Amino acid sequence: MNKVLKFLKTEPMLTVSAAAAAVSLFITPPEPALLSDIDWHTLGTLLMMLCVLEGFKQENVLDPLVRLSLKAKTLTGLTLFYIFGVFFSSMFVTNDVSLMIFVPLTIFTFRGGGREKYILPVLTLENIAAIRGSLLTPFGSPQNLFLYSRFGISAGRFLLHMLPLCAGSAVLLVIFVLVLYRKALSEPIEFDRSKLGSGTGKKSPVYLGLFALVILTIVSRTKFWWAAVLIVVCVIALTDRKLFLKVDYVLLFTFLFFFIFSSSIAANERIAGFLSKAVAGREYWWVIGLSQLISNVPASIVLYPFSKSNAALIYGADTAGLCSLIGSLASVINYRIYVREYPENGRQFIKVFTLISWAFFAIVVIPVYFLASWEM
Repeated sequence: MNKVLKFLKTEPMLTVSAAAAAVSLFITPPEPALLSDIDWHTLGTLLMMLCVLEGFKQENVLDPLVRLSLKAKTLTGLTLFYIFGVFFSSMFVTNDVSLMIFVPLTIFTFRGGGREKYILPVLTLENIAAIRGSLLTPFGSPQNLFLYSRFGISAGRFLLHMLPLCAGSAVLLVIFVLVLYRKALSEPIEFDRSKLGSGTGKKSPVYLGLFALVILTIVSRTKFWWAAVLIVVCVIALTDRKLFLKVDYVLLFTFLFFFIFSSSIAANERIAGFLSKAVAGREYWWVIGLSQLISNVPASIVLYPFSKSNAALIYGADTAGLCSLIGSLASVINYRIYVREYPENGRQFIKVFTLISWAFFAIVVIPVYFLASWEM
């Protein structure tokens, strides 16, 4: 029992989603239609992504990118490299995975170089970079993956609508870095090479090929997505079956539970009627507010059936992660990685994170709101 309680404390989003699903089944008794209402397409695509990205980590597929950081000689240069390493990699390997790659390396580098005072602000900027970089692509974040699968628009149109947010965020990130190092723009730092891996693994081509298949499946909107899931699962089973033990099933089940919650709530006439009137025309603010309670991924799932504006919903979901730690699952992952290294600094992390993220949020929230009138 103690192990179960410890696990539930370690995975708060899974706990919340499971509780929400359980409560919703009392609000709306389950029916056979509930199974068909679950978005199995999104769950299957998410399973493929989680498997392939775990293979990326295991085989050091992004190791060449990390080695480029050796060329940075100053704090400013190294920070910009890490921040934009997160920014651009999050577009393809999702925001949480990009943080898993760069946050530990950032902590090691700054601690080894005697620059620990910069770790918290740099990690916060990396968190912002992950949230704002990943919004560009349909597969950059779980909420993008879900909403894109429902919007019915082309990948090109999606990229066009998200490009202004992404480009503007990149400029702001550079400004924030220059402000951070305004008194030490040329301060040098040395990198410890012992942290580097031994190079990419032998199975890297397999995972790169599977990654290409996943991207093709998402962009093409093929009805045979289930065949792609079978291919990914079978190939990994034949080449590296132990990988299945390392996949982040917590995120997968969190999605499943929130799909159950969303379907049950939508099936309740009173609740559905209230949300239909309350959310329509206010999608941007609703998803930002609800995300602070249950994170932007489940908030997107819950509110989508009652939304009339695709742009407002996704712009709000991709902005919500800047408000608080719980606003984005990626932020929670960032926090967990940091407190493992500095268990006594949890409050300080939240303080610095909130200060910098809110400054960024305050700058972008109103312009993005007006941009949301450009409907997808």
